[in-house]
Amino acid sequence: MEKLWQKRKCDENLVKKLAIDLGVSNIISQLLVLRGINTFDDAKSFFRPQISDLHDPYLMKNMDLAVNRIEKALSQKQKILIYGDYDVDGTTSVAMMYIFLKRYTKNIEYYIPCRYNEGYGVSLKGIDYAHENQIHLIITLDCGIRATEQVNYANTKGIDFIICDHHTPATKLPNAIAILNPKQLDCNYPFKELSGCGVGFKLIQAYCNNNNIKFIEIIDLLDLLTISIGADIVDMTGENRVLSFYGLKQINSYPREGLKALINLTSYSNELSMTDIVFGIAPRINAAGRIEHASKAVEILVEVDSLRAKELANNIDSNNKSRKELDVSITQEALKMVDKNKSSTVVFSKDWHKGVVGIVASRLIEKHYKPTIVFAENDGIFTGSARSVHNFDLYSAILKCSHLCEKFGGHKYAAGLSVKSENLVEFIAEFEKEVATTITNDQLTPKIDIDIDIDLVDVNPKLFRIIKQFAPFGPKNLSPIFLSTQISENGHSKRIGSDKSHLKLIAKTKESTLQAIGFGMGNQFDIVKKPNKFDICYSISENEWNGRKNLQLILKDIKKSVN
Repeated sequence: MEKLWQKRKCDENLVKKLAIDLGVSNIISQLLVLRGINTFDDAKSFFRPQISDLHDPYLMKNMDLAVNRIEKALSQKQKILIYGDYDVDGTTSVAMMYIFLKRYTKNIEYYIPCRYNEGYGVSLKGIDYAHENQIHLIITLDCGIRATEQVNYANTKGIDFIICDHHTPATKLPNAIAILNPKQLDCNYPFKELSGCGVGFKLIQAYCNNNNIKFIEIIDLLDLLTISIGADIVDMTGENRVLSFYGLKQINSYPREGLKALINLTSYSNELSMTDIVFGIAPRINAAGRIEHASKAVEILVEVDSLRAKELANNIDSNNKSRKELDVSITQEALKMVDKNKSSTVVFSKDWHKGVVGIVASRLIEKHYKPTIVFAENDGIFTGSARSVHNFDLYSAILKCSHLCEKFGGHKYAAGLSVKSENLVEFIAEFEKEVATTITNDQLTPKIDIDIDIDLVDVNPKLFRIIKQFAPFGPKNLSPIFLSTQISENGHSKRIGSDKSHLKLIAKTKESTLQAIGFGMGNQFDIVKKPNKFDICYSISENEWNGRKNLQLILKDIKKSVN
């Protein structure tokens, strides 16, 4: 699939001034300006995040009501149920809140709905469980913003709700004691891009502020919050960057037993980065809910016994291997169903495993770049995961078809929904019509945003040392992408991997030679063969082999040089 290379633009005069003010190269200065870092003070906050940079949690609408209701529950020894979604953001949120409140009460439980017979969000079955177990207060995390009917039902049972969510609110909100969601139109909280776990953490922070509990006593919870930030692909700016910066320190210095057991199953030997969290730790946590039950994920995250944590980790790792096998087989089936003539991709099967439909949707977008929904069926209900393409508002498109949905929720780039079998064909038609009439050709073209053109000789250890300080990386602060032109190879380029799907080469200019690897780019081998000249866009990493470290280019795309 041809990709459009887009060079990001910024004020050259500002770049030159910042370079002088900071005493850095124009390359570093331009990378900073592209990330909204325009002054010395901006750079100081960027490179040295401080806990004091966090906002007052009481700026969030209803925070006082939420804290007061928790204090009432604790003082009256009422039973509390921590209720969360079954993905990584939900399970880390539940574990975090459970660990914190358990310090102050024994009257606490957690509940994760079953992906298969309860579905996404707050379920009536979950509320019945709460009523049967004399629960007085339910705190939802990463869900609940659209649970109007469910909260009304809970109110008839004498159960109060505090909702902590970050998904887009509907016009009508649930009748909860307090709704914490910075995306509420009348919420003045300055940072809108918290994860669900992040909203829960602000509630914990507010409780601490109101009860003279120092921040140092909750800093150990930042490991769980950081995993949620990485896994939920929220913006790596503002509070998310501060929290992740300290959360990664926590993970690498004092990992809780469950995380330590999961880390030991990976091949990571060095300090974990956000990339390691996203691709190594989060999928394992997610696998519990995809294959078995997500309560297993919470169980390992709250476990304090190392032997039990190891046992749970091995079970989760087994689930992850099963998840990978399902992912591959279902993706292959789904690819055969894609209608290339449509503006959207919607595929479904009664035989697919509901736990991997979100992963498969992402895989389909890699091959066919358009808004995608993958459905699996259970008891006459098709449950789907939806993923979007650059700058297309998937949530709004599904909203236009929501009269055909039993449930749906999410945001611009990802959503979950369920549709009765008798409504599925009509939903697919209406969704396609909505996408076809609103999406642009520009949105249907995959893009690579390039930060800056540089000569290959500029890639050196000093540049890499400074770029490492840009971490943690994530949306709005991605690892810098560079462009270098008129590259050749040394005649030893080759396809690698068991299926020869990856590309390895030595990138050369007259002044420089560097190792490069392109994952999934084996089909571009002919472009780089001698005597061809080619252009590359890439990020910079470090490869360690036999105790030696060398810079390595991680290729994002390759094109033939124009001349």
